[in-house]
Amino acid sequence: MPIRRLPENLVNQIAAGEVVERPASVVKEAVENSLDAGARSVRVALEQGGKRLIRIEDDGKGINRDELALALASHATSKIEGLDDLEAVATLGFRGEALASIASVSRLDIASRVKGAEHGWRVESRGGEVSEPAPAPGGPGTRLDVRDLFYNVPARRKFLRADRTEFNHVDDLVRRLALGNGHVAFELQHNGKVVRSLPPANDDHTMQRRLAAVCGDDFLAHALRIDASAGPLGLGGWVAEPRYNRAQADRQFFFVNGRMLRDRVVAHAVRQAFRDVLFHGRHPAFVLFLQVPHDQVDVNVHPQKHEVRFRNQRGVHDFIFSSLYRALADTGVGHGAPRPGTGPGAVPPMGEAMDTGAGLDPFTAVPRQGGLAVAPSGISEPFSAPWRSPAMPAPAGQPGAMPADDPESAPPLGYALAQLHGVYILAQNAAGLVLVDMHAAHERITYERLKAAQAAEGIRSQTLLVPVGVTVSEREADLAEAHAERLSALGFDCDRTGPETLLVRKMPTLLSKADPSALVTDVLSDIATHGDSRRLDSELDEVLSGMACHGSVRANRRLDIAEMNALLRDMEATERSAQCNHGRPTWVQLDMGALDRLFLRGR
Repeated sequence: MPIRRLPENLVNQIAAGEVVERPASVVKEAVENSLDAGARSVRVALEQGGKRLIRIEDDGKGINRDELALALASHATSKIEGLDDLEAVATLGFRGEALASIASVSRLDIASRVKGAEHGWRVESRGGEVSEPAPAPGGPGTRLDVRDLFYNVPARRKFLRADRTEFNHVDDLVRRLALGNGHVAFELQHNGKVVRSLPPANDDHTMQRRLAAVCGDDFLAHALRIDASAGPLGLGGWVAEPRYNRAQADRQFFFVNGRMLRDRVVAHAVRQAFRDVLFHGRHPAFVLFLQVPHDQVDVNVHPQKHEVRFRNQRGVHDFIFSSLYRALADTGVGHGAPRPGTGPGAVPPMGEAMDTGAGLDPFTAVPRQGGLAVAPSGISEPFSAPWRSPAMPAPAGQPGAMPADDPESAPPLGYALAQLHGVYILAQNAAGLVLVDMHAAHERITYERLKAAQAAEGIRSQTLLVPVGVTVSEREADLAEAHAERLSALGFDCDRTGPETLLVRKMPTLLSKADPSALVTDVLSDIATHGDSRRLDSELDEVLSGMACHGSVRANRRLDIAEMNALLRDMEATERSAQCNHGRPTWVQLDMGALDRLFLRGR
C-alpha cells in the first residue's frame, strides 16, 4: 500500500491502545484531570464494573463553552505551551491525548460549568464526531460520562474481565488517588450503591483516619512517621515496622510530586533499606511522598505515566535508602520505646495463634512444669556472657526481681523472671509479660556490633594467589575504569587488560570464597543500573549475619538472671533489635489486658 495519512479517529484508537487498557485507565486519566482543575470533591460512579458506564464528577474550575470540543481533540491541552514547560511539568496530565483516545473507543459525553456562569454546556462524541455545545444543568465543575467502553473495538472488549474484577481495579486506583490527595473528598459508587466514601483530610487526625480507611487499622498501629529532607529533596509519609509485613506488595504506595508511580529505583532503595529486617518472601508496607524539583524529574517516559526518570538517579536512590534505613534503625526496643500493647508481638506475628497452656502455679514460686527454669543467682552454671554489661541496673531485692515500690520505672523490656525450655526469657515490664527469643535477640546484637566494627575498619581485601581474568562487555570494562576508586573502596583491585577483559587481583577478605567473576560483574551491573552498588554490602551483611548466628548463644543454654537482664539491656540499646537478621521477631509483649482475656478475667 502507498504511504498515506491515517484518519484522526484511527490515530486516536491506536493511541487508546497505549492509554486505555481497562475502565481503571479511564478513571485514572479523568480523575487526574479533575485534580489538575483544582477539584476538592470527586465522585466516581460505575455500572457493570465500568464496562457499561463510567461517570466522573468534580467541583473543579470547569471548561469554557468554546473549549469543550477542543478538550476532546488530539493533543490539545492547557497545561503546557512550550519545551520549557515540558521539562518542568507540575501537573498530573500534560499530553492532551487522553480524552481524545477515550472518546475514540466509547460513547463520551462531557458537561462543564465554570464558576460564575449561568449554566453549563455539554458536548457529545460519537465515532470521532463531536456535537455542537448545548446548554446543560449542573453546578460548577465537570461531569464526564463514558459509556460502552470498547463497543467499537470488539477485540479489546473481550479482554475485559468480570465486573467484580474491573471494579476492584478501580477501587484500588481510587484508594491510591485518595492517599496522594488528602485534601480532596472521594466517593466511589458501583451499580447505584456507595462503596467508598472518604471525606477530605486537612489535618493529621483526619489524614490518619484516611490512612486507616485505605490501609487498615493494623497498618496505622505499626506505622512510623517519615519526615526527612536533604537539599531540594524531601520524603514524608509512613512506613510500617518490619513486623507488619505482607505476603504481597499490596500496601505499597509511592508518590513523586503527587504523582503515583511504580519505579525501579524507588523499589530497589526500599528493598535495600529492609534487607536484613524482613522475613524471607515477605513485603514491606509504606505510604511515601517524595518531593523533587520539577525540573529534576522527567515524567514523559511512559504512556500511562506510571514511571518517571530522575535526573540524579543515584542521589534520589541514596536519599530514599538512607531515610528509611535510619527510620528502621530506630525501631529497636530502646529507640522509641514500644507503646503498651503494640510491641513486637503484641499480637501473634503474621496472624498465628498462640498457645495458652498452663505455666506457673499461682500460689507458689515453684514451677509446676520442669521446662520452666527459674534461675536464682548462683544456681546456673558459670557463663561469661559476651553481652554482659557492667552498667546493668541492679534491681532491689532478689536478683532480677522488679522493684516493688515503682514498677512503672522498669525499662522497656523490664526485668527477667525466668528462662523457658532454655529458649525463651520471661520478663516483667510495666505493661505486663515480655517473651524474648534469646538466640534471635543475641544474634541481632552480635550482628549489629560486627557491622559497626566492619564500618569502622573499612572493607579489608586480600591479594589472590592467582589473579582471575573476567570477561565483561565493553561497557562494563569502561565502568570498571571509570569507577576504579569506588571498586577499590569496596575491596577490589581490577585492571583492564583488553577491550572486554578485566584482571581481578584483590577481593574483599570476607568474600574470599565467592566467585570473583560473578561478584565483579554483579557489582558493575549495579553501578550501570543504579549509579552505585550496594550488592557488596548485601554480600558482606550475609557473611556477618552467618558469623553472628554461629557466634550467638544457642538454645538450651542455661542463663542466670543477671545474664538475662544484661541481654535485655543490650537489646534496648541496639538498633533494629525488634527483629533478628532473618526478619523474625525477637520479642513478644503480652500486656495485662491480653493476659486477662486469656483467662477470661472480668467476664
